[in-house]
Amino acid sequence: MPHRPLARALTALVALLVATVGALAVPGAAQAAAPVHYVALGDSYSSGVGAGPYDLSTCLRSQKSYAPLWAAANNVASFRFPACGGAVTADVLDNQLGSLNATTTMVTITIGGNDAGFADVMTSCRFGSTSTCTNAVNQAKAFATGTLPARLDRTYAAIRERAPNARLIVLGYPRLFETGYCGLLAMSSHKRTMLNEAADVLATVTADRAAAAGATFADTRPTFAGHGVCGAEPWIRDVTGVIEAYHPNANGYRYGYLSALNAVTG
Repeated sequence: MPHRPLARALTALVALLVATVGALAVPGAAQAAAPVHYVALGDSYSSGVGAGPYDLSTCLRSQKSYAPLWAAANNVASFRFPACGGAVTADVLDNQLGSLNATTTMVTITIGGNDAGFADVMTSCRFGSTSTCTNAVNQAKAFATGTLPARLDRTYAAIRERAPNARLIVLGYPRLFETGYCGLLAMSSHKRTMLNEAADVLATVTADRAAAAGATFADTRPTFAGHGVCGAEPWIRDVTGVIEAYHPNANGYRYGYLSALNAVTG
């Protein structure tokens, strides 16, 4: 039986290789199966204003927002949803961080638009003259580049402190408009272009400060492209939505925001 020692040696070698590969695979498998404890912070673009229906709080939280949609699709171990319509950075710091702790593994946030006064900017541009709109946009851009960065830095640092083991994902705001012809009663193309340019400034500032904080920035401008107000299939509500004006509709949260979040979470 001259071949038996060789056969036994080959069998042992195969068994060793299988065991080694299995041992290497276990950490990855364990990591993939690690429970996700998710907290969604932020303003109306996180709470789901525009999607409806809303909970009984004053925050206008909707289960059609991207955050609960992501939580449901990923079978998270826990999900907390303190995001609130109208929130500014100070509201996140004062009222939302209590949902975070050392067991939190993922945090998402949209914040900064209300600090920069974009609701007032939208009103000025929708109902005011071109010069009124231009002044409002310029003031908001100056705030976004001059004052907002420090507020974002403070907010992201506080999140890191309360949730040191969490991945922080900062989602940006979309451009709200398509700039083609939109009827006689719509905002002019010039105003819509200025507002989109302001959205770009806000996105640039937010992405920069997110990177400085070691967070992931999820840019929603590409996913919303072609679906702004005045588009053939808008995912943004027009002024007729009253409190929902210039917020995503249900499709905007599902196909715009959720798609952007999925792109960075895998």
